[in-house]
Amino acid sequence: MVVDRKTLQYFLAAALLFGGTFVAAKAGLSYFPPLLFVALRFDIAAVILVGYVVATRSRRELLPTTRGDLVGIIATGVFAIGAANALLFVGQQYTTTAVGAIIASLNPVLTPVFAAVLLADERVSPRMVVGLLLGLVGVALVVGFDPTSVESIGFGKLVLFAGAAIGALGTVLIRWGDGSLSSTVRTAWGLPFAAVLTHGLSWATGEQVASVTIAPAAVLTLVYLGVFAGAIAYIAYFSLIDEVGAIRANLVFYATPIVATLGGWALLSESISTSAVLGFVVIFAGFVVLGSDSIDIGDVLPSFWQENSDETHTFAIDGEARGFESD
Repeated sequence: MVVDRKTLQYFLAAALLFGGTFVAAKAGLSYFPPLLFVALRFDIAAVILVGYVVATRSRRELLPTTRGDLVGIIATGVFAIGAANALLFVGQQYTTTAVGAIIASLNPVLTPVFAAVLLADERVSPRMVVGLLLGLVGVALVVGFDPTSVESIGFGKLVLFAGAAIGALGTVLIRWGDGSLSSTVRTAWGLPFAAVLTHGLSWATGEQVASVTIAPAAVLTLVYLGVFAGAIAYIAYFSLIDEVGAIRANLVFYATPIVATLGGWALLSESISTSAVLGFVVIFAGFVVLGSDSIDIGDVLPSFWQENSDETHTFAIDGEARGFESD
């Protein structure tokens, strides 16, 4: 089997950096209020990613020219990145890194549900219903849901689920806008909106800068989230899309829970239950069912590593990965 080194590098970088988001967020929440934490992260990521696209894109590629471009920027900044990450950081206070990452991986399963409601060319099919039900069963296993008590879910897990749903909604709104900006440029435009949103939420909820604890570990987690899991991870992810297409790039989001679980175990002494592992497998099965009409699952994993593949896949929303990462 031939390995495309550049593709492998992009995949590993995106998976490791996005997976580390959950570990760094959990660790950093000991030093930062959650919303201020994510807002500072966006400040750093926005400066770096905006600088990157300005240096690597022409003026024509940078400027929004249609209403669809503006819709895409707002959907990216407010929903797919801003609100989704705000809820992720709030919810991560109450659960482990592994559970947070697994619930976030539900995003690709929820996206076609919103697409069926909001997009005229999407229809609810039996396959979609089965995929969604598998995803929901997987989440129930992850959170340890007891059907006799809604309280068994827990506040943090509900917040994380809401974050995954809002991230999926943002992805569909991007498609609905049908803009012409590239994913990388649109994200560079969206990050400042995400920063403004989360700073506003932090202020509105009464978070105080004075409550930040200055320590080496605090600086380390913030730098990691802003520079590595923020700007660099987005660059690697969008480069991966350019190399192999959205469906194969989307496999990154099923590697991140593995990275998060190992990181939580090694760095934070966390453990993961057998039911959570089983739940992740069921969620992934839901994703496979949803994609089975447009991809040959038997071909995806082997061909992912082959050089010069000319295949294209339709399991995406106009080039957008169904699980646009909200980390």
